Amino acid sequence: LLGDLFDFWFEWKKAVPRGFTRLLGKLAELTDRGLPVHLFIGNHDMWIFDYLPKETGVVLHREPVVREIGGKRFLIGHGDGLGPGDHGYKFIKQVFRNPVCQWLFARLHPNFALWLGDFWSGRSRKKSYENDRKWLGADKEWLVQYCGELLRKEHFDFFIFGHRHLPVDMEVKHAAGSLAGDPAGAGREGPAARPIGNHARYINLGDWITHFTYAVFDGNGLKLMKRKGDGPLSTDVRITGGPAV
Repeated sequence: LLGDLFDFWFEWKKAVPRGFTRLLGKLAELTDRGLPVHLFIGNHDMWIFDYLPKETGVVLHREPVVREIGGKRFLIGHGDGLGPGDHGYKFIKQVFRNPVCQWLFARLHPNFALWLGDFWSGRSRKKSYENDRKWLGADKEWLVQYCGELLRKEHFDFFIFGHRHLPVDMEVKHAAGSLAGDPAGAGREGPAARPIGNHARYINLGDWITHFTYAVFDGNGLKLMKRKGDGPLSTDVRITGGPAV
């Protein structure tokens, strides 16, 4: 799970946000069956501390991790604050992750604190709404640039991120060469998934609210999938801000 599992989250010593009962129950059910569940902190839920690991058994990650699976090398993370630009958010992220700031926020009554958190989250969502709905082009997508720059230093087969909330499956090359460009079929409003050659691939999982997309690695290949019908995203998919069709 690559972050932004909750629109906003904060934990007090004796209180957590109400709701999410079925989600938390399902996470606990999976881990009780011996299935490891890894949760990467997102920018909307960076204040997850120890409640979920203790109560549901998930393994928490605050930074991207490198894993070798089936002979393939993966870099997996939420994706916020990576790549060039977005300096305002990078500063705010450091403030929000500061233990003193977290302690001060915890002094607020949960009713007011959660209202304030939902207000912040709503403003952030509205501000980024249009960009979240469209593909900006490889030269403007910070995560694409981040992948290309990292490939100059070391080899990866797959970069798997969230954060962008837009399903993406594209080839990247190291920055000393060139970016592979927009995914095949990408137009003004979004990318389309396509088969990739022998190069590193950048996969963005999209979301589970609008696009219903996720990725599956079978030990050999990786596919970006859509929940409705459970089939791989076809080459004629167009992301227009609504559900992929």
